[in-house]
Amino acid sequence: MKGVIIIGLMAISSIWLYQRVNDLIKPLPKPELDTNTYWGPGNPTDYEAPKDVVPFKIAYDQTIIDDLRTQLNRTWRYAPPLEGIKFEYGFNSDALRHIVDYWRDYYLLKWRAHEEFLNSLPHYKTEIQGLNIHFIHAKPKPEAYKEKKVVPLLLLHGWPGSVREFYEFINLLVEVSDINDYVFEVIAPSLVGYGFSDAAAKPGFDVAQMAIVMRNLMLRLGYEKFLIQGGDWGSIIGSAISTLFPENVIGYHSNMCLLYTPLSMIKSYIASFMPERFLPQRFFAEHHFPLKDKFKLLLVESGYFHLQATKPDTIGIALQASPIALAAYILEKFQQTTGPGLNQEFNAMDKVYKLDALLDNIMIYYLTNSATSAGRFYAENMSRKFLGLQLDRVQTPVSMGCARFKFDLPPALDWALRDKFPNLIHSTYYNQAGHFAALEVPVMLYINFQEFAKKAIQIEEAKV
Repeated sequence: MKGVIIIGLMAISSIWLYQRVNDLIKPLPKPELDTNTYWGPGNPTDYEAPKDVVPFKIAYDQTIIDDLRTQLNRTWRYAPPLEGIKFEYGFNSDALRHIVDYWRDYYLLKWRAHEEFLNSLPHYKTEIQGLNIHFIHAKPKPEAYKEKKVVPLLLLHGWPGSVREFYEFINLLVEVSDINDYVFEVIAPSLVGYGFSDAAAKPGFDVAQMAIVMRNLMLRLGYEKFLIQGGDWGSIIGSAISTLFPENVIGYHSNMCLLYTPLSMIKSYIASFMPERFLPQRFFAEHHFPLKDKFKLLLVESGYFHLQATKPDTIGIALQASPIALAAYILEKFQQTTGPGLNQEFNAMDKVYKLDALLDNIMIYYLTNSATSAGRFYAENMSRKFLGLQLDRVQTPVSMGCARFKFDLPPALDWALRDKFPNLIHSTYYNQAGHFAALEVPVMLYINFQEFAKKAIQIEEAKV
């Protein structure tokens, strides 16, 4: 009798444990969200957004540029780096002094040329859900529409980037080539609260809400079906659009394929014992393993995340009060997300990206005063409401492609990624480049995206 009781208790415990584990790892249903929430100032009744799309030009009065030069010319009290230390403690102040000198004495003297370059792609604004949304809308030459299939593409940036990351990449996407079957109409918006787009006036504007606004932007422009490409927040937002609105997405391509679900963590742990079973080549294990080194990297490099996820307005005040602080805070991320940067090379950023491009990006944050509103996006995505959606556990049926660059954040294995994206049709590893691939290796990213787009478009056409 006693044995029967023990067996019964063990059976009940096993069933209970199975149910609890299953609750943690099973796919969840897609949430239903309001797609027309008003995020602008005030609470207007019967709000209806105007449908007009207006050209936009980046133009700032010379007095603003002169004032910035004056700020950069003030005596700057700084703590010299410790002996033998480069960037291990944060951005090296000696390196920053040289960058500030260049910014003040060379870059800003040619600001009109930089402004002209930023305006070399066509910019527009339109109002979505109470917010003026800025976007680049680049199209191929008219003859391309006769020679090639032209496909709309939503291109999404992240933090601390901006649309400036994409200029070289966009020019490749709209160019007609004999070796590629497709060219693209590129829509590259400034995210809400970033750059030239308005910030939400109310709390709660998270990834799901950003996904809704970006999808509504594409509908406003007449695109019912489109491709998506993104890294950093752009990848997470692209995933959310694909999850919430799969009927609008031809395919989703990411160069930051993260997945932090209980099941993906379990699979990463299992795969760490025999990586050759789950990776294309044993050599590529360094993208994922050793796990302790990857977790250490995340811990060391994520201090900004905790700060912006808890007190974004505090750091925002400091960044908006000092252009030098803004530069140090942003440039640190570009320094640390490349191979040369991780090797502590002083010229890593200029060698990998070119300093003028990075200063263009800093100028966008400075001129639009958007450091605080961009940082708030982290806090909104740590809210209980958003985390409760558990979008990473909602299966997404759209075609998905993943490009993993060596010096980016630790990505998800295909084995785990297919739990979220069962139609993972394109997966690639690279032994170079890092987090800001569109800026660092635009040609490499372009080739990878073209390979994915061809597969995704053919699958979409086969459905018709």
